[in-house]
Amino acid sequence: MADKELDARGLNCPLPILRTKKMLNTMESGETLKVVSTDPGSVKDMEAFCNQTGNEMVSSGEEGGDFIFEIKKA
Repeated sequence: MADKELDARGLNCPLPILRTKKMLNTMESGETLKVVSTDPGSVKDMEAFCNQTGNEMVSSGEEGGDFIFEIKKA
């Protein structure tokens, strides 16, 4: 279970990434953040974001039109 959750539904690029970055900045290393987004572009964006920032994409998937990501802070 994630330490924190971010509901980014209804937001379009780049807002889900910006909100994710802002939330991760408030978290401790090793904590996990669950992000829920409805923007199909967020799938590639989140992968690129994790690659660039060194945070770990623990899981990603789709559930009923929502894209769900679990990111572990580096």
